[in-house]
Amino acid sequence: MRADTCVIVPTIREYECMRAYFENAREHEFDLDRLHVVLVTEDFCDTAAMQAMLDEEGVSGEVFDGSRREEWFEAYGLSEFSHLIPAASHAQTSFGLLYLWAHEFEYGVFIDDDTLPHSEEDFFGRHFENLGYEGEMECVRSDEQWVNVLYQNFDEHGLYPRGYPYAAMDETVETDSREVDDVVASQGLWTNVPDLDAVRILMDGDLRGQAQTRTSTEDFDGDFVADRGQYLTVCSMNLAFKREVVPAFYQLPMDDNEWEVGRFDDIWSGVFLKRAADVLDKDIVNGRPLCEHNKAPRPTFDDLNNEVPGLELNEHLWELVDDVGGDCETYAGVFEAIADELAEGDWDEYNNGAFYTFVGERMREWLDCLTALESTDGSLHAEPLAASDD
Repeated sequence: MRADTCVIVPTIREYECMRAYFENAREHEFDLDRLHVVLVTEDFCDTAAMQAMLDEEGVSGEVFDGSRREEWFEAYGLSEFSHLIPAASHAQTSFGLLYLWAHEFEYGVFIDDDTLPHSEEDFFGRHFENLGYEGEMECVRSDEQWVNVLYQNFDEHGLYPRGYPYAAMDETVETDSREVDDVVASQGLWTNVPDLDAVRILMDGDLRGQAQTRTSTEDFDGDFVADRGQYLTVCSMNLAFKREVVPAFYQLPMDDNEWEVGRFDDIWSGVFLKRAADVLDKDIVNGRPLCEHNKAPRPTFDDLNNEVPGLELNEHLWELVDDVGGDCETYAGVFEAIADELAEGDWDEYNNGAFYTFVGERMREWLDCLTALESTDGSLHAEPLAASDD
């Protein structure tokens, strides 16, 4: 069968983790022929070894370092858009989204290279089960309009995930159930090292970027959705989604910018996706499948330096888009409305407020790039780009 799912993995170190995901698929009788893996890496990495790993596993896939990404943009006549993919940034996952769009995959999966699947769970199968779910599900809301994805055992661990606004803490949580019948994204959560920001890691007494408090399977009790009008953090380390969301799911241009804003690429894209999903009456399911997050030790202050330039912006972003695009009928329409709001607003009151304008302009270009991809020669979509002799 033709692969219908593009698995996008940003990696410079632990690409061998994918062997565990392939083994998980085999153990749970998930058809690996459904997957095409795109490893997004850098020129200084051993791309030949990465491709050899995929070949040894018998899994379809390609490896794209910076040079091959430039070749890909040139082959499609899209070199003017290559700057949409920031250099040396986790947000390079956006290249995988363009690849998915060009090759007309029906689904995408993001996997970070410092994770492993839980052997007892059918990783890919559970994501697809979530994407096809129809029925009652727990629905969560708070008086702060934010849902902490770690709310289920919060009284024990007290954790808030990376990107959760500080002003939304100490919220009152309410839950009930409602009908869910159009799921567009499935966010799997994480055991071992929680996905926290640097300030919260420091408050947890950890100088090596990991946090002393860890999560386990006992901290997660069933899947849930955030209610309409509520926001949540969307982490791209363990995430499956439908093709339809790509216009509203650009992983924001972090790290490679004059303001040195970083670490919020998937967080901000998640805010925009949740707004679009609410407008279009869609849902994001959160919970299983869990992955084991084995974040490598690094100075917490490195992450702090990357996060500080955008901390104030992160507090207010969701407020700026909360009532935008309400009359739109497409993901692109909602995303364009948000882009216009950011690109045309006056943000002088915020530290690094001009970054909002920069993001809005890049969002507009993202939509232009997708439109240009749709108009390219269809023969380009038929086969992967041939690797260079280098």
